[in-house]
Amino acid sequence: MLSKIIKRIPLLRRIVRKPQGGAEQSPSILHGPKGIEQVGHRQYVGGRWDEIGELQYSFLTSQGLTCDDVLCDVACGSLRGGVHFIKHLNAGNYLGIEKEQQLLEAGKSEVGEKLWSEKQPELVCSDSFEFTRFSRTANWALAQSLFTHLPEGIIIDCLEKLRAWMGDGVFYATFFECDEPQENPETPHDHGGWYYTREQMETFGRKAGWKCQYVGDWKHPRNQQMMRYSTS
Repeated sequence: MLSKIIKRIPLLRRIVRKPQGGAEQSPSILHGPKGIEQVGHRQYVGGRWDEIGELQYSFLTSQGLTCDDVLCDVACGSLRGGVHFIKHLNAGNYLGIEKEQQLLEAGKSEVGEKLWSEKQPELVCSDSFEFTRFSRTANWALAQSLFTHLPEGIIIDCLEKLRAWMGDGVFYATFFECDEPQENPETPHDHGGWYYTREQMETFGRKAGWKCQYVGDWKHPRNQQMMRYSTS
């Protein structure tokens, strides 16, 4: 009965639409170290390890990322995408920041000692976007499946700190898109789903001093959409 009513009311249909395959608001996976122990480092960052790792790499290289660029992987987790970027970039050009030390340690194991020694990636463990702890700045940045788990205030904090640190560059960030503003939870959770409109994501970026471009679909299996923030 409800579905029939929704079909007859276009505005209501727009309001209730949520991305297919998005995260649940009442996640069964615990938040933080206990969750990592519960399901393991690959599943904790969302699973689909090979598929989504390769997707991140393919997307950024299609946008022009070269081995000479310096990439900051924001909320890099256990290096699902980082494994690919570290192989691609010149030594020292991969910077990963993540709040869970356990994930960083697992990511280092995923990369392997030989490649780690050769490429010398730089990792920072921080829950407050301390980009200034890196020894160098980046001209590219990516936040894949980060803003999907954060309330508005923390998203803006990330955008502001990244903008101040990067100087010139480009930042790609994914989000769960909805048609109308939602009442999102105020407390972040690594396995909850936060939904924003395109206009909200653009507003967040402009507040932080970025120029904004909606990219939209980039073939993510959970229908995360892409925003491009740039300095010029």
